[in-house]
Amino acid sequence: MSYSRPKSELKLSPNEKRELIQEYFDYYKGIYIENPELLNSKIPRDAFNDLLDAIGELLLEKTKEFANSPGQVNDFLNSNPLPEHIDGYLPREFRAFCLALNALKQWVSAEQAATDRYIFGGTVRQLCRDKGKTCLVSGVDGTETKLELHHPVRDGRPPVLFAKEAHAIIEGQTSVINMDDDVMARIYPIKRQGNRSWVMLKLGCELLLGIEGITKSKNVQSSSKTFARKARKETDLTYQELLDWIADNNLVD
Repeated sequence: MSYSRPKSELKLSPNEKRELIQEYFDYYKGIYIENPELLNSKIPRDAFNDLLDAIGELLLEKTKEFANSPGQVNDFLNSNPLPEHIDGYLPREFRAFCLALNALKQWVSAEQAATDRYIFGGTVRQLCRDKGKTCLVSGVDGTETKLELHHPVRDGRPPVLFAKEAHAIIEGQTSVINMDDDVMARIYPIKRQGNRSWVMLKLGCELLLGIEGITKSKNVQSSSKTFARKARKETDLTYQELLDWIADNNLVD
């Protein structure tokens, strides 16, 4: 039996879609206040161990068959021979397995993208951006900085919108951005506009203070110093005060 992508039998009008997505965003605004952990719920991988084992076994079985039987995979391997010096290190079956893994990755990517369209159709991402004007975590205005789509749970529900750093917070990768902090409010737009990191701000301050032993490329050093100079000008803080602020806010591990 061939695979058929799941499709919803329920059809919504454009107005119904807009109303539903607005209610969805309002719901998650409340969730962030009450229980922010629910913005990043992930099921343990071992819940699907049996399924993943079955897929792995099928991959090994099928790719061994493809590698040694007439067909497109066999023909592709023949038309793309290995360089002589590594030919003895990559078995034919393993090469077919790698090709199948790449095909599976592309298939999963396409099918996962299609899950967003299950309720709202092909306009789901635009609907989310139209209704999600501000980041749920930091409150940053989406007209001033690019907001990223984030799925609170990968169970078919649509994404919500976060600023990049807020997205990292929810993923547990960094500390909280406090937009009520005057320094943060002044530096954050500079950071976003230049697509720079807090590490670069720290590096730039250290370079401009003459701290030695920094081994970064000239381009990184130059961009970091530019970031630090702009931050100092905007906040009227010294480079050492900026370093202290970075440490106080746990912005760099």
